[in-house]
Amino acid sequence: MSALSALPFLKPPHLRSPRSSPGGQRRHTLPASEFRCLSPEDAISVFEIEREAFISVSGDCPLHLNEIRHFLNLCPELSLGWFEEGRLVAFIIGSLWDQDRLSQEALTLHKPRGTAVHIHVLAVHRTFRQQGKGSILMWRYLQYLRCLPFARRALLMCEDFLVPFYQKCGFEALGPCEVTVGELAFIEMQHPVRGHAFMRRNSGC
Repeated sequence: MSALSALPFLKPPHLRSPRSSPGGQRRHTLPASEFRCLSPEDAISVFEIEREAFISVSGDCPLHLNEIRHFLNLCPELSLGWFEEGRLVAFIIGSLWDQDRLSQEALTLHKPRGTAVHIHVLAVHRTFRQQGKGSILMWRYLQYLRCLPFARRALLMCEDFLVPFYQKCGFEALGPCEVTVGELAFIEMQHPVRGHAFMRRNSGC
């Protein structure tokens, strides 16, 4: 069973049951809340949320528009978007990495044979912040990664003030990250991801 079909919140649109009215006719309404992998067509919406979230704080974005398109073309299965009535409200974009720790190359490369999922960015639209959506989305994403046979751990880098947030999500700090962006320094964090065979026996993945 594929990871996408194993998780109801990521089931492809063509496999979902259409909503019906009491008379049995199909309703053409968007789902109130939906989680799915992103596609290159979502890139502009992703960038608009990211730009507003990060430029006001750090003056730059983790991923520029061309880099968002790059990763959504190479590894869309490592992304996750939260949509409310068809509108993107929060997202995560990741790629694969094949070394123990992140390096400068990890900012732009996707290593198809890697077993570490590098989480590049998590962002929530400004009108949906302070509602716990970031934590919920990260929990969903980590559950999804546990059903991917190649994923062994998740890695990310963040500024000091975000360390408590990611610790609450189950990440542990590995220490200062080798990667720098301008004058910004980061803490590298990781979260173990259980193997595919274990999760199939215990959670139906």
